[in-house]
Amino acid sequence: MKTTLFASALISLAIATTACTNHAENNSTATDSLSVADAVKDILSSSQTLDLKSFEWTRQPKDFSIAGDTIKITTAPKTDLWQRTYYHFRNDNAPVLQISTKERFFSFSVCTNFTDSHHRFDQCGIVMYLDSENWLKASVEYENEQFQHLGSVVTNHGYSDWATTAIPADVKTMWYRLSRRDDDFCIECSYDGNEWQQMRVCHMHEADNEIRFGIYACSPEESSFTAMFTNLAITPCMWKAHDGQQPDEQ
Repeated sequence: MKTTLFASALISLAIATTACTNHAENNSTATDSLSVADAVKDILSSSQTLDLKSFEWTRQPKDFSIAGDTIKITTAPKTDLWQRTYYHFRNDNAPVLQISTKERFFSFSVCTNFTDSHHRFDQCGIVMYLDSENWLKASVEYENEQFQHLGSVVTNHGYSDWATTAIPADVKTMWYRLSRRDDDFCIECSYDGNEWQQMRVCHMHEADNEIRFGIYACSPEESSFTAMFTNLAITPCMWKAHDGQQPDEQ
């Protein structure tokens, strides 16, 4: 009888220990997620400096480095982000490094250096990757020795678009700024980080709550290059509210 009671007690203790362990793991996961999500809020409320440790890999490349305020990503061949439109293929394997937030009004900027790009479609830039069928990106894509494409892609519900303009091939750095106003976004670019030009305004259907945003780099064809990212910053929203025609009444 004592043996049976002792065995039962051990089983109960094991179950309780497992439950506590699972609870602790779940709480740890929730805390980790919250700390990442709160990083943007903390920066906006107290003017803290952006800590690159707040970023997490959505897809981690084999070759990268993070030192000080500099991130380097070496792309692998056949990596890309694209969904369906025109090409009728789905590519979803580019390295993506992001931070999460529920903040609804802010701007994120970064300087990219792509001196090493040399093959068609080599690219690096800014990204907001929610899932495989809902994301946006902006970058310079290498084309040839004469020109390259400065452009952006917005993907809603599994279909990508691509808006581009040609720029000289000797441009090797570009700044980007992504601004959020609720579930609407503005992408801007700059050659010097001071004078900004609007690339596009867009709506993201699945960005009504928490989002993830950051940087990416990829080489869709048989190529590899090293992209460098510096001057990552989060600020109050630099995309001001429209001061013209008022919204329609709901």
